[in-house]
Amino acid sequence: MVLLGIVSYKIFPARLGGQKGIADFYQFLSKDSEIVLATSNDNEVSDDPIFKIYPFLFNHWKGFLNLIYIPKLIGIIRKHKVDVILIEHSYFGWLGILLHLFTGKPYVIHSHNIEAHRFKVAGRKWWRFYVRYEIFVHQQANFNLFKCEEDKDWAIEEWNIAHEKCMIVPYGTNIQKAPDADEIKISREQIRRIHSIEENETIFLFNGSLNYAPNIDSIQIITQFLIPILQKTDLKYRIIICGDFLPELLATELRAFPQIIFAGFVKDISLYFKGCDAFLNPSVLATGIKTKLVEALANDLTVISTIGGARGIDSKIAGMKMILVDNADWNGFATEMLKTKLRKPFITPELFYTRFYWGNIIHSVHNRLADLYHS
Repeated sequence: MVLLGIVSYKIFPARLGGQKGIADFYQFLSKDSEIVLATSNDNEVSDDPIFKIYPFLFNHWKGFLNLIYIPKLIGIIRKHKVDVILIEHSYFGWLGILLHLFTGKPYVIHSHNIEAHRFKVAGRKWWRFYVRYEIFVHQQANFNLFKCEEDKDWAIEEWNIAHEKCMIVPYGTNIQKAPDADEIKISREQIRRIHSIEENETIFLFNGSLNYAPNIDSIQIITQFLIPILQKTDLKYRIIICGDFLPELLATELRAFPQIIFAGFVKDISLYFKGCDAFLNPSVLATGIKTKLVEALANDLTVISTIGGARGIDSKIAGMKMILVDNADWNGFATEMLKTKLRKPFITPELFYTRFYWGNIIHSVHNRLADLYHS
C-alpha cells in the first residue's frame, strides 16, 4: 500500500511536540507501507530521508495558492501509484476533495484538534467561518483520524459524521517502558548541576511552544496563582520552563520570579522529563491531546494537571502517575505540588505503553487504511 501524506507546515526538522507527532506517525507507518510526503516548502529535507519527500507546497496560511500545484500532485499520485491520500489537519481538506475527484483515490483527514475550537481559544476572529469549513471537509472525507475520544465524539454528535468513518489515533511515544532508577537519578543530578538547584528543592517542569494560547495561559496561572499560594508555605522548589517563542512581555514577567528557571528551547527534553519531580499542566484551555503529557508519562514523570487539561488520557491508564485537580482549583493544585516529595513512588503502568506506543497505534491504523484501500 502506498500512502501520500500532505502536510501544510514545517515538520522537518521535528522540534516541537506536534512536529514530532507527524514525523513519528509516518516513520512507523513506513515499516509496512510506502510513504510519500508532499510538504510545505519550509521543510528541510535530509540527504538520506526515510521516505520520498516533495517540499514544494505553500503553507496553510497561503494554502489556496496550492491550486496551481494540483497537476503536480496528481503527477505524484500517478508516479508512485498512491492508494490513499492522508491530509494532516483539516487545513488542506479542500485539496483532498479535489484530488479525490481527479484521481478517485480515497482521502483521510488526520485531525490533531478540533481546529475551530483552537482558533476560538486563540482569539481568531474568523473561527466561526472555519467551523463551517471544518465540518464540510471532514464530512466529505472517506475516513477521519482523531487524537482523542472527546474529539471523535464531537465529530460524531455535532458534525453528524458516521461512527464507522472515525478512529482514534493518539499522539504516541517511541518509549516502550519506563526508564530505570539509575537513569532517572543521573538525569536529576545533571539538571541540578546545569541549573544550580539545591538537593532539597523540588523541581517542577513546564514545557511547550510559548506563543500558543493554552501554554501562555499555563504560565500566567503559575505566576499569578500558584506561586503566590506556594509563597505562604515553606516548600523549597524551582519551576523550569522550556520552550521556544517566548513573548518579550512574558519574558519580563518571568524574570521577576526567582523560583522560575527559563531554559528556553532544549535539545534533549527527555533529560528534563526524566530528571524533574513533577510536570505541571494547569491550563483549562484544552484542545486535542497534550503531547507533553504523553511524553512526561512515557518518561515516568508524575503529572499534576487540571481535569480539562488532561483530556485524551484516561486516568485509569495513567494510574497514580497523573494527579488530577478540578479546573481552576488553584489551592488544590498547589496542595498537590506540596505533596510531590511525600508521595510513594509509582511507575507509569504498562497499560499506558500498550495504549500509547507508536508501534501498537500504527498497527491498527495500517489495518484500517488497508480496508479503505481495498473497499
